[in-house]
Amino acid sequence: MPSSVSQSPSADAGRSAQALLAAIENRSARVGVIGLGYVGIPLALASVECGFPVLGFDINATRVDRLNGGESLIAHIPDTRMREAVASGRFEATADFSRMGEADIVIICVPTPLTRQREPDLSFVEATARSIGRTLRPGQLVVLESTTWPGTTREVVRPVLEASGFASGRDFFLAYSPEREDPGNDTFSTRAIPRVIGGDGEAALTLAQAFYGALVVKTVTVSSPEAAEAVKLTENIFRAVNIALVNELKTVYAAMGIDVWEVIDAAKTKPFGFMPFYPGPGLGGHCIPIDPFYLTWKAREFDIVTRFIELAGEINTAMPHRVVDALAAALDRVRGRGLNGARILVLGVAYKKNVDDTRESPALKLIDLIEARGGHCDYHDPFIPALPRTRAHPRLEGRRSVALDEATLSACDAALIATDHDGVDYALVARRLPLVVDTRNALARAGIAGENVVKA
Repeated sequence: MPSSVSQSPSADAGRSAQALLAAIENRSARVGVIGLGYVGIPLALASVECGFPVLGFDINATRVDRLNGGESLIAHIPDTRMREAVASGRFEATADFSRMGEADIVIICVPTPLTRQREPDLSFVEATARSIGRTLRPGQLVVLESTTWPGTTREVVRPVLEASGFASGRDFFLAYSPEREDPGNDTFSTRAIPRVIGGDGEAALTLAQAFYGALVVKTVTVSSPEAAEAVKLTENIFRAVNIALVNELKTVYAAMGIDVWEVIDAAKTKPFGFMPFYPGPGLGGHCIPIDPFYLTWKAREFDIVTRFIELAGEINTAMPHRVVDALAAALDRVRGRGLNGARILVLGVAYKKNVDDTRESPALKLIDLIEARGGHCDYHDPFIPALPRTRAHPRLEGRRSVALDEATLSACDAALIATDHDGVDYALVARRLPLVVDTRNALARAGIAGENVVKA
């Protein structure tokens, strides 16, 4: 792993750093945000609202046009915020990556998915770094926000940028600050979440801290980009492992006739030593299903087997299969022939409630599993009018949300609650269908019970 000390800064580098620091402090530094999605858009808006001019980059020209037209493109962010950003004259989106040289601060917010072999896919990060390298100029600060394995900033991004002939810490400045977005969380917006920062040298750390310190309530500096990269993985592995634990407890307690949600609600009344996590039909979102595998992959370089993390992954990956087994068994009791020929209404296909994000959503896996066993699925989701194309489930692209009405319900044999959006008429569903399989405890929270309701 590289040393935490970058090349010794020259007098010119010192002057460049001071000039950029002054520009950050007076809000004249131009911020370039690469990747205008669930991370990049909130960051761009927060920067604009704090007084920075922002140039947003995205490869999707249609997306760029819509953003410049004042659409936020994210359900939990009102269009009014984007319209105000555009009207202020401080925000512009573009698909012209040759303009990256105009930015004083360049922030990388691109996806870091897994390959089909569940290995890190850094192709978006590497391509972005190459694009930055083509217009890189002295005095720029480059920050990677994408979640990745410890070492990526200095082992992958830095060499690509230095191929330009410029050196980190001498000509430009490089840092890592992991995104911590929680889509749909009204309590913790971008500006309310502390930022962890690791710099490739003291100058980079100082500059990154100054920038993020202007945006968020608190900054937390660590000794290196590697430490900052490990922070993000640790946060999400913590969640993945604890969700796996409650998923396993759900299976055990169900066999004993015990309601795991009742147990968790009682346990969380203890004011210390317990933190509630809740079971579900599988993991979703870009981070929690993916991040643990970034560390397990990197650990192999050091001849370390991450058994605990991998076991958690196995448990969480198995949950959609367990849910479909429970659905099939319940259908067999109700209609006598399981899933074959059954019409199932899947309620919610977003990966979490009240957002319009289907990344890694377990609902898509559930649909594939059900239809592989002879069933047919319709879905209803007020946030997802049509399913986008995904790597893992390309055949589902274009399917549209059906209305939640008498006609839809009368054609279905069962409903499967995969995502517990607010505002769904669960009482109507429970009243009209002979079977409702609930993976989120949504009906119980709404005070709905009945012999036709099965928790899974």
